[in-house]
Amino acid sequence: MPHSWGESARIDKLFSLNLQSSTSRALPAALACETSRLARESNLYLGTSSWKYEGWLGQIYDEQRYLTRGKLSTKRFETECLEEYAEIFPSVCVDAGYYRFPSEKYLTNLGAQVPDGFRLSFKVTDEITVKKFPRLDRFGDRAGTDNAHFLDAKLFIDAFLGPLSPHRQKTGVLIFEFSAFYPTHFERLRDFIAVLDHFLGRLPADWQYGVEVRNAKLLRAEYFDVLRAHNVAHVFNSWTKMPPVDEQMAMPGAFTADFFAARFLLRPGRAYQQAVDSFQPYGETKEKNEEARAALRSLIKRSVTRPTARPSYAFVNNRLEGNSPNTIAAALDVKM
Repeated sequence: MPHSWGESARIDKLFSLNLQSSTSRALPAALACETSRLARESNLYLGTSSWKYEGWLGQIYDEQRYLTRGKLSTKRFETECLEEYAEIFPSVCVDAGYYRFPSEKYLTNLGAQVPDGFRLSFKVTDEITVKKFPRLDRFGDRAGTDNAHFLDAKLFIDAFLGPLSPHRQKTGVLIFEFSAFYPTHFERLRDFIAVLDHFLGRLPADWQYGVEVRNAKLLRAEYFDVLRAHNVAHVFNSWTKMPPVDEQMAMPGAFTADFFAARFLLRPGRAYQQAVDSFQPYGETKEKNEEARAALRSLIKRSVTRPTARPSYAFVNNRLEGNSPNTIAAALDVKM
């Protein structure tokens, strides 16, 4: 759906770079041009999963902006770099939302760094999406116990949507990420689908929601039908034990809403920690994933030929190839 003139002007302004300061970094200017065009003309918002990566200094970020007494200030970089990121990409997936409910102060700080037209997408806090707390130190005494607030609609509305409401115009898709379920969680996966149906039916319908699952056996008609009934997107995701994104896209009924969402996270078959160990500090492409690039190109082409009614989103993680801006640039055929 084409944007209004006012919205187009805001998006253009969003990506008007100070080219004089970035002449030594050709990628940001070229990426900004292409991502701006897609957001403006095709309602597709491309971005990355999180943004605070020192490995992008000299590529996406100008190190001079974050110097204190001649040295890089990590604190200043992490606090301020979203503003520079937003000069290049129209959206980002705020992964931090998964670990704690976002506070008003935190959201105000994020919103102040991005201009109108930018979309802050969020992973929903695991207090809502974890069926049984993993045995991790951060869960303390709750580790290994059932989560009483699993798919608690009231808690989500109060603790997540409540603080977000003042920032509605800059909010993108809200992603419910579910780790793999086992028989100790649900005897049958159809039981999860029924609980999910009830939960989605209790949510305010005027936000954009996406559901990301990690059980390949869930990708069947009953699951897609529930999402479609609530106009919620299945989040196409590239993950260890999930089918490749192109295979998910080809499944009947997999596009379940009036927009789509995708996250390119890991090469299928690769463990998360293996990717971290191989690719840090994420300053360069270490391994090309042509299959994932082709799937991203297919989503881009789909958005160009059939723009969605509401904004669509595609996010790329450093742990897919080693450097997500390069992956996006390759999919867009942006040259250095």
